[in-house]
Amino acid sequence: MQIKLTVSRNLTILQGKSATGKTTLLELIAAYDELGANSGVVINCDVPCKILAGRNWLRDLSFIENSIVFIDEDSSFMKSHEFAHAARRSSNYYVLVARESLPQLPYSVDEIYGLKNTNRSTTKYPVYSRTYASTYRIYGKSEFDGAKPQVVIVEDSNSGYEFFAVLCKNSGIPCISAGGKSNIYDIALNRKERDILVIADGAAFGPEMEFLVSLQRFKRIKLFLPESFEWLVLKSGLFPDKRTQEMLRSPASYIESADFFSWEQFFTHELIEKTRGTFLTYSKSRLNESYLAKHTRGAIEKGLPNLGILPQTEQ
Repeated sequence: MQIKLTVSRNLTILQGKSATGKTTLLELIAAYDELGANSGVVINCDVPCKILAGRNWLRDLSFIENSIVFIDEDSSFMKSHEFAHAARRSSNYYVLVARESLPQLPYSVDEIYGLKNTNRSTTKYPVYSRTYASTYRIYGKSEFDGAKPQVVIVEDSNSGYEFFAVLCKNSGIPCISAGGKSNIYDIALNRKERDILVIADGAAFGPEMEFLVSLQRFKRIKLFLPESFEWLVLKSGLFPDKRTQEMLRSPASYIESADFFSWEQFFTHELIEKTRGTFLTYSKSRLNESYLAKHTRGAIEKGLPNLGILPQTEQ
């Protein structure tokens, strides 16, 4: 059996149906960790792969550095704030097998995977068969057709909200600050409007996806989930320098997991440092009015999909 898995962020979530290889993956890694080559398992990875389990998990984790740590859903500690705190302070990457959301962890909507069997054998009863299991994203990208939403809900109450609130005001669309990602579901559920656009930081929005997607059975909810507002600004073309462009093409090559547990934190740090002492000096808590000037705002708007929140003359 061969399983391929790409890990690019601190937190990767494995979900999906039974009998797709999740448990087998962890068993193979555990066998290799215990017996090495004698296990008959071959692991091709740039860093060590470890299994974390049992009641002594915190002690065991203290001895693991610069590794990919795999944890099964049967490990109840994975859902604790103690684990979240310990993971934040480590230099490791984590692959978590979890069917339920983990709200204490800021994992990306793009890093929630299922395992799928890609065996293409046409033999009905194969005696020897190699199973190739690869990953697929549970939540795909939203498509936007420019339809005007009845209301816009923005995750935070800071600079990102201030920017989108101006765009919505110019288009006559109510714009609401959720005051945090965990509040979005309740706000959307209790609004009388059916056509709702949710704007949130995709880099840490993974735990909320299951709830928001369930609402789509009753309401027409569109999800715009860029990495973060700061990421939108950095990719707007306002910063054409070579390093910024290379960083945006390959963030994982620039982000040190021990320093930034979420990519949103990294992009915020980058924008603050890049604009320090300039007319675009950035603060997450309050939006610099320079970002609402025609040229600057226009550059950011060009990077947006057709969300339906710009005046018709700007769509």
